[in-house]
Amino acid sequence: MDFFISDAMAAGEAAPQGGGLQLIFMIALFFGIMYFMIIRPQSKKAKEHSTMLDALNKGDEVVTSGGILGKVVKMGDNFVELKVSESANVKIQRHAITSIMPKGTMKGI
Repeated sequence: MDFFISDAMAAGEAAPQGGGLQLIFMIALFFGIMYFMIIRPQSKKAKEHSTMLDALNKGDEVVTSGGILGKVVKMGDNFVELKVSESANVKIQRHAITSIMPKGTMKGI
């Protein structure tokens, strides 16, 4: 059974460890990967969303985060009023709009 344990470990001697430079390099590599895989795409997506909200105009057809399709009737700084049917308007927060749909998506309204 002694072939499972090396002589160096059995004698209590520790295996030589890498230098501190390797540790610093690995931490820097980890943060580099985190930046390019998580932080950068999220900030790019947030920037595209704010650009889309700045370009929002009356008459645009939009989809909210809740899945409601409506036409922008009235706009404020923080809220937007959407016409969702002939007789119903909904007031939502501006940041709840997820996308602008092509014209003619809502036919008959």
